[in-house]
Amino acid sequence: MSYKAFLSHSKVSKEDQEFYDLKNKAAEYYMSNGVPQKIENVLNEMFWQKPDDIYGHLANYFSKLSYTPVISKITGREVFDGTGLTAVKTQVYCIIRNEEKVVCSAVMSGPSDGLEADGVVESGEAFSNSNQQRLSITTALKWIREHLSPMLQGFNPTDQTNVDKLLSDFFMARYLEHKDSLNIEKEDELRIESVSEAPPQATPTPAPTKDKKGSDKGKKANSTEKPLPPAETPVPQLPGATAVGVVSLAVAKTAARLLGEPLYQHITSVRVPQAQSEMHLPVPMITILSCGKDSAGKLNLLEEVILMPSSSQRVREVIGMGLELQCEMTRVLNGSAYKAGPIGVSEEGALQVGFERPEQALDLVTEACANLALPLGSDLRLAINCAAHGLMDYSRGKYEVISGCHKSPDELVDMYEGLINKYPAITSLIDPFRKEDVDHWERLATVIGQSCFLIADAASNLCHRWSEAKPLPPGVTRVIIRHHSDMTISDLIQSIAEQKDSETMLAAGSGDTSVVDLAVGSGVSFLKLGGLRGGERMDKYNRLLAIEEKLEQEGILGAREKKQLLSDLSETLNSGSGCDSVTIST
Repeated sequence: MSYKAFLSHSKVSKEDQEFYDLKNKAAEYYMSNGVPQKIENVLNEMFWQKPDDIYGHLANYFSKLSYTPVISKITGREVFDGTGLTAVKTQVYCIIRNEEKVVCSAVMSGPSDGLEADGVVESGEAFSNSNQQRLSITTALKWIREHLSPMLQGFNPTDQTNVDKLLSDFFMARYLEHKDSLNIEKEDELRIESVSEAPPQATPTPAPTKDKKGSDKGKKANSTEKPLPPAETPVPQLPGATAVGVVSLAVAKTAARLLGEPLYQHITSVRVPQAQSEMHLPVPMITILSCGKDSAGKLNLLEEVILMPSSSQRVREVIGMGLELQCEMTRVLNGSAYKAGPIGVSEEGALQVGFERPEQALDLVTEACANLALPLGSDLRLAINCAAHGLMDYSRGKYEVISGCHKSPDELVDMYEGLINKYPAITSLIDPFRKEDVDHWERLATVIGQSCFLIADAASNLCHRWSEAKPLPPGVTRVIIRHHSDMTISDLIQSIAEQKDSETMLAAGSGDTSVVDLAVGSGVSFLKLGGLRGGERMDKYNRLLAIEEKLEQEGILGAREKKQLLSDLSETLNSGSGCDSVTIST
């Protein structure tokens, strides 16, 4: 007789009946979820494999059967970045096997992103900028705590596209609210002004001056001079924008860790869903010398002298050449041939030397390369970051390229032409003018365009998603895109994809090594990491080196195509195809 039949013909206690029903429910629950079958399978499998760590084997087996982790909450707090500026650090928590765990974090600085609207911050604006930075960080933390964390709760962190769309939609709504509030404030101010204005009183007509001819002559003389184009009004940053970029980056890093893959591989899968048979590394651009406004000498023009290796050279080889060149330049400077100021280290991590003329700096690089037998002009080329947007003296309408020496835009064109003719290794100029000096960009492109790239950084005119895109200055063949604090990962990928040609660049600012993974995953061709000084920058170089070694081990490191940069440039200019390269920066 079965136990069930026995129960039907005998008296049992209430407790026994409840226990029997509970056992049936448990068996039904486990059977419906396939637990007995899975346990039997893993036990049989483990018996034949006989792993050393039995419970580790069981843990790995059942972890594959667990639910996909989802975001439970996102937290944010204020920290300081590598430059001492306040930044936002956010952490992503996920429910993993019924436990809430912090998976990954990301740090992003405030809205300045390493570039001021017009280069130099006036002393009177320092306090205002500090308050703006404080407001931006405070608002970002509030957005994360009150809006973004509840909004993303339950989301799969590997679904980057939908997460970024949610962040973008939220940010757009905040922007429209901010815009409406500004319009209301403006209308109120105009209404108050119209009420407070007194009726105008008649003023006597001034008597005609006696020196009318002289006055007309003065007006005629002034009309012959072309006025300096005024600086464009900078696009205001929406307070709290940092929340969008830092949360998007943190979610991407979380997804990569949960998937057990490097961040660059996850970014690649977001950009190109199909599996890639090979991957290409960006060519590192190394800042080797800085003779800008912060240097001790009179020279302001050479903000950065950048080493651009050929695409065939490996990362370790490029770093080795950069370190050797840095040491050799220091040795040469310690000799008596150069009357340079004190040697320091710039914010970009390069040697910072005070010179009187640009030829002195370029002669130093040329001599050091010759001493080391480095192929300057063939496999190694130079790019000059002029950062001209910070050199304009608006009272004179000229660029102060050397302290006390001002050059008009026309004179600056001639100066660039002379330098490139004397130093043919210079194949790129970054921001040779302000973005407003359109005519002189065009003239410079006509004069040297066949032998030199023109690259726009501060002059790129790249706008926010709600603004209308503006044309690049004439003759620009490469653009530096910066990973702004209000850009999601999807925004960054889209900005790169919108460019006409596949050859692209990325320039890194302060922050962790994530920018290197972003460069590799987004498929850019160049990566500007700064100089070879400072732990934060060397971490980025080491990360790029580690990725190269890993891709080599996996056999998927694609050989970079050797492109003849000058011939490509000539073809580009002749075809009028416009921009063919992008540099990205955080």
